[in-house]
Amino acid sequence: MAIILAAVQAAYFTLTGVWPIVHIRSFMAVTGPKNDLWLVKTVGAVVTCIGATLAVAAWRGNVAPETRVLAVTSAAALAAVDLYYVVRRAIARIYLLDALAEIILIIAWIIAQISGR
Repeated sequence: MAIILAAVQAAYFTLTGVWPIVHIRSFMAVTGPKNDLWLVKTVGAVVTCIGATLAVAAWRGNVAPETRVLAVTSAAALAAVDLYYVVRRAIARIYLLDALAEIILIIAWIIAQISGR
């Protein structure tokens, strides 16, 4: 189960990370206007790096404990930022969908850990 989770999160993080780098206009059309495009692209690059790391773990069929920590903590951090700034009305409500996806990933990782998979 961990290999599948790593692959799913890798795909999600890579797609959402690359998107603002490749086509900022469509990204902002969905997520709302941004002031600091360099920051949006920097976050996208970091999220893509995490996605690449998870992809390598899935491809190798070896999801080490530190990779699991990276998967869960990065999803938790992104969900927390989404929720905090949506509540403060600093970012669009569409980010609640990302928070939901992150929370689902966290729950799935916890289930995988509990079940020993």
